[in-house]
Amino acid sequence: MQKHEIPTCANYNRLSKQKSMTTFEQTYEQMRVKLSGIVPEPELRYKAELAHQINQLKREKNAIILGHNYMEAALFNSIPDYVGDSLYLSRVAARTTADIIVFCGVEFMAETAKILNPNKTVLLPAAKAGCSLASSITAADVRMLKARFPGVPVVTYVNTYADVKAETDICCTSANAAHVVRSLNSDTVIFLPDEYLARNVAKETGKHIIVPNKNGVNVSFNTDVDFQMVGWHGRCEVHEQFTVEDIETVRAQFPDVAVISHPECSPEVVAASDFAGSTTAMIKFVENNPAQRYLVLTECSMGDNIAAAVPQKEMLRLCMIRCPHMNQITMEDTLLALQLNRYEITVPEEIRVRAYRAVERMIQIG
Repeated sequence: MQKHEIPTCANYNRLSKQKSMTTFEQTYEQMRVKLSGIVPEPELRYKAELAHQINQLKREKNAIILGHNYMEAALFNSIPDYVGDSLYLSRVAARTTADIIVFCGVEFMAETAKILNPNKTVLLPAAKAGCSLASSITAADVRMLKARFPGVPVVTYVNTYADVKAETDICCTSANAAHVVRSLNSDTVIFLPDEYLARNVAKETGKHIIVPNKNGVNVSFNTDVDFQMVGWHGRCEVHEQFTVEDIETVRAQFPDVAVISHPECSPEVVAASDFAGSTTAMIKFVENNPAQRYLVLTECSMGDNIAAAVPQKEMLRLCMIRCPHMNQITMEDTLLALQLNRYEITVPEEIRVRAYRAVERMIQIG
């Protein structure tokens, strides 16, 4: 089965059966081949034992594990049935036949899986794995903006909670944000909540953007100037830390480096990079680009996971920052989540139904 293949009942069952039949030593060997030089040997053997237990248990319980690209390398390369970015994993969640979905990601991702699967059990391995972006905006903020700009369609980044999605016309991910904006055929768009992603999308789509101040509902805009996009002041606490100076410093030491950044980075960092795209697009860029050395400006586990996927390329371990929320997801807690059915995600039905429309529109656009 290909890594980015959309799941069917047949290929999911085949993969689960294959994983369940492996012994501990087989699990360890598979992980060692991919992670030697990335994960220390004592840690690798310990986590292989956890992986073996998890893979057995998920078959017994007809569970599926979804792993975001920001998961730490040992987890990412051992227990998920599917790995990828938010858009891909949303598509997987929409089609799975498993009874239980364990989402190795952060809370808004697990919520999205529940929005798409109201009758399935969705588990998040951590009691709380939040997101600075998701916390930067509320449903009341969205309603305020819609009242301020009546009739203007609202595009909301999937990195938001369910009640915010419920106030939205359509969701997007970093992979399809510009495509979603263009699909609306609207002169003006409200794009929430990531300020940097909005500015990067505005540049890509040829729109002039205005962004409110940070005074809550007392939002002031300079509406005397022409604008086609209204943004928000949310930022990712990881991506906002990368600077153009980081890039210049690394290029001075490694002139042959290819710099790739996430569009949640500032427009200045994106402009100084050789490539900017979603986490899946980053992997494809490294796989297909002739450069041998890369600086990856995103969550630091992504560099390890690219290194494991493309071992012939060199990932510079510089300017790397770990997301404290993604770091809440551990293999130990994933095992406990399956054993105890703990940290189940729930979404009130009235909110879920409204949020479903926005998420489903995103999936249909692709």
